[in-house]
Amino acid sequence: MNYDAWFLFFLGMVSSILLVNVVQWIMYGERVYGLYVLYTLAWITYFVVRHLPLPDNVLSFARVAGPITAYMFYFALVADFLHVWKQRPKLHRPYQILQISLLLYCLVKAYMCFVQDHWTPATHDLVQNIFRFILIAVAIYVTALFFRSKDTVSRFFVVGTTLMVVTHLVTVSLSVRITDMNYVWNSWRNPYPYMQAGIVLDLMVFSIGLSYRHRREAIRKATVERELDYEREQRHREHLQAELTMQQLKHEKTEMHMRALQSQINPHFLFNSLNSLSALIGDNPQKAEQFVDQMSVVYRYLLQAGDRELTTVASELAFIHAYGNLLTTRFGRGISIELAVSEASRDWLLPPLTLQLLVENAVKHNVVHSGKPLRIEIRTDQANRLIVSNNLQRKPIRQVLSSGKGLANISEKYRLLNLPGIKVSESADVFSVEIPLIESVLKAA
Repeated sequence: MNYDAWFLFFLGMVSSILLVNVVQWIMYGERVYGLYVLYTLAWITYFVVRHLPLPDNVLSFARVAGPITAYMFYFALVADFLHVWKQRPKLHRPYQILQISLLLYCLVKAYMCFVQDHWTPATHDLVQNIFRFILIAVAIYVTALFFRSKDTVSRFFVVGTTLMVVTHLVTVSLSVRITDMNYVWNSWRNPYPYMQAGIVLDLMVFSIGLSYRHRREAIRKATVERELDYEREQRHREHLQAELTMQQLKHEKTEMHMRALQSQINPHFLFNSLNSLSALIGDNPQKAEQFVDQMSVVYRYLLQAGDRELTTVASELAFIHAYGNLLTTRFGRGISIELAVSEASRDWLLPPLTLQLLVENAVKHNVVHSGKPLRIEIRTDQANRLIVSNNLQRKPIRQVLSSGKGLANISEKYRLLNLPGIKVSESADVFSVEIPLIESVLKAA
């Protein structure tokens, strides 16, 4: 095969690769395909121009401008293909210097070819070969940086660039020895088929690498999309579960609220409260008025608690303050309620009437007497748990009428909230219940 036949074969292969990548550029719109098209087009233009009957100075300039333009597109293509600036950010500055140097060289060559007449083929060949060796050295250096990379895309780059570097070295070596181009034009000593073969091999490897890269990105995007779909499905399930939980909470809350009302609005409770109020009206009218106010606060809270699944610690403490005043009026020095709740915990949440049930539980099961006062303490710890404790002085079992559902009801509410349950502990002297608080980002309904 003579060079003319080989050249047509070369143009056909490179043009086919160009057409394929133009289609991919249009389909995907990625910058890397655009750079690849420009890189391929630069080589086609360069070799076509070399076969045109042009003046010597134009051909001399084309011999410089063509490869340099192709190399500039090549380095930009590699930077996008391998994400060089992310993996090797220190190469960005040398890359800019190289680009500027190539542009300056083109400008100087244009000035020598089109403005001045002081240029000779020997000088041109010498300078041209120096720049070729510089570009080959740069390509070898960048290839060496990614040689040990385990990334498949990087390996495509290493193979393609190595093939091009080897064929370019052969081309430069043969070009240096040529004295009569007409003699070697159709012989094995012609340097251009080696250069063109290297370009074709490089383009083919890069095309395969781009296809692999695009397929890998498509798989990655599909995987991410599946993960997002799975996450959305999980959130939907969690949302449905949360709605079901809230419905169960409403049911439990209604039952708890009715039980609390039944335990307070009963003849015994009203009898004790009215007796206390009757005694205060004659002895201390001002305190009787305060007592009525506290009763109104207690009953108002009991009625409003039916509208909420959660309430703040601050609201519960305000209720317990009013409820405690009723107990103090009734039992006098026989009972005391001490509060040691941190300010940071007051905005946290818990089910309404929780504290009332625990205080009522302490009063129901323990002796309340001025000689043996019942001390109830409500405090928080560093783990944002609410602790309700009392000194243990149990009533005889026969005096206690209890369904035992108070603590069970609170535990069930926390189970429905998917939170750790309450912790009940008892020693010889102290009975305590630990209540986990709920973060304030969960708004009460």
